[in-house]
Amino acid sequence: MPTIHVCPLSQLPTTLERTRASHLMTLMKVGTAIGRPDAIAEGHHCVVEVSDIVSPLDGHVLPGEVHVHRILDFAEAWDRDRPLLIHCYAGISRSTAAAFIAACALAPERGEAEIARVLRAASPSATPNALFVDIADRLLRRDGRMTAAIAAIGRGADAFEGAPFMLALA
Repeated sequence: MPTIHVCPLSQLPTTLERTRASHLMTLMKVGTAIGRPDAIAEGHHCVVEVSDIVSPLDGHVLPGEVHVHRILDFAEAWDRDRPLLIHCYAGISRSTAAAFIAACALAPERGEAEIARVLRAASPSATPNALFVDIADRLLRRDGRMTAAIAAIGRGADAFEGAPFMLALA
């Protein structure tokens, strides 16, 4: 069964080793150099340089369609033979949004609300970036269901960083 794993940057090496992921998505602010780990083949590492914000802020990159398209394109190209690992700095907002977006896109037969509930059960601290989700909702033509699903689970528990977790696509 294909799985998506999420972790903070501090847990990247151990989560990569534990999951044996074949594909890695990194969501970090512009200029934060995260090299491709040796365990990830060339072409299997997607870097999305974007800030974790929902409105413009000087010196930061606001999430936009180009960023969500990168998430969707990379998720679609993933062969699903081994896990996909997604990380951001804290493993709470950008990476959980990307995991939710990927799960919605790759498992369209599952309801958005169900995926959001599974996300919350897997990660009490998950607080998916609302702007990422809003953009994906529009691009995937979900008529507000993705946005509503994330609003329904509410803000996650306060945490410095999230604990690694897994979402199954089925």
